[in-house]
Amino acid sequence: MVAFVVTAVVVVGINTLLWVGAGLIRVVAARVRRGAPRGAGRVPEPRDVAIVIAAHDEELVIEATIRSAARQVPVENVFVACDGCTDRTAEVARACGAIPLEIVPNRGKAGAIRAIVDELDLARRFEVMLLLDADSQLHDDYLRSGLPAFADPEVVAVAGRATTLLDPPPPTLGGRILVAYRERLYLSVQYLQKFGQAARLLNAVSIVPGFASMYRTRVLADIDIDAPGLAIEDYNMTFEVHAKRLGRIAFRPDAAIALTQDPDNLRDYRKQMGRWSLGFWQTVRRHGLRAGRFWTLLAISIGELVTSSVLMLLVLPVVLVSLAATALAASGADPSGVAAGIAATVPPLAIVLGVLVPDYLLTILAAALSRRPVYLLLGPLFPALRMLDAWLCLRAMAHAYLRRRADGRWTSPSRRTVARA
Repeated sequence: MVAFVVTAVVVVGINTLLWVGAGLIRVVAARVRRGAPRGAGRVPEPRDVAIVIAAHDEELVIEATIRSAARQVPVENVFVACDGCTDRTAEVARACGAIPLEIVPNRGKAGAIRAIVDELDLARRFEVMLLLDADSQLHDDYLRSGLPAFADPEVVAVAGRATTLLDPPPPTLGGRILVAYRERLYLSVQYLQKFGQAARLLNAVSIVPGFASMYRTRVLADIDIDAPGLAIEDYNMTFEVHAKRLGRIAFRPDAAIALTQDPDNLRDYRKQMGRWSLGFWQTVRRHGLRAGRFWTLLAISIGELVTSSVLMLLVLPVVLVSLAATALAASGADPSGVAAGIAATVPPLAIVLGVLVPDYLLTILAAALSRRPVYLLLGPLFPALRMLDAWLCLRAMAHAYLRRRADGRWTSPSRRTVARA
């Protein structure tokens, strides 16, 4: 029983339980002050928003993305940073009415964002910048639900809520498993952690995802968007907000929703997760851990991330050792009693259930929130992907602290052609 409880707690995470509590308090507080004004400032209008899309060879998906953006703002407010594109991305963007900026040679996403912001003077011309990935599409009420957060003058960024794009669907069963697992990750992190992290008094959101999030343009000059040596920009931009005390980050799971096309093959999934993990650890290394609420909570999260990753990688060998010890003890071939002690301390069934039960509870939550009961059938396969994530996380940590640098240039995962929106 002790082994089961300890394993289950590590798998779920004490941190998660704390953020769930913070989220519940936030819900109660919102109900108590229902009807009270959400902020003293002006809510920006859609015409005040510039949508910036960084794209590298994205002709298969860019038209649908631009058309999605143009349902939110005038199409002339849509800017495409064509980062070293060798295909028709710029041509398609121009034909859709968006404004492309061709950048040669490619600089990576962060460099492309900085280039288009500076060269087209977007920070002066617009009040809000929405960063949108080339494979992402905005929910029809993205701005209507997301912009009101800026009525609070303290809010300088609104983190978008990610959900996976299922049209077109992955062509293989393996692809459907990967995409379902990614959707479960989005739902569990955003509902169980990020909502609590965004509580006004905590302001502990650790990432404003670059796939579809908003920033007040007045803080862009203070953010080192294209800091050198980083694989991705969004963790660093978020940490910059906290490090320089620029303001508060807002997030609600029912607001600023966008759909993104996730990898549907293991090669692209590994590359993307490895890049994200490397970017996180590089950012942690760049900023270090400082005094303050955000940094203390971040340190706790890092400790739990490392612990849970190590546990996930040790589950299989520990279970195998425990099974061997159980068999040896049952055969009477170990008069010393060492095998029996091992079997009693880490009983294999307790370890397995300690991983599978809490993990499957996350699947039940995801199936309920997304209304996709098929996830219940795929859920038993997800622990294997968590083990892969754990390996990629720890490997990326080692690479980051061995001073592996990156220039931010990337090759997008294989895209599924998106029909015209």
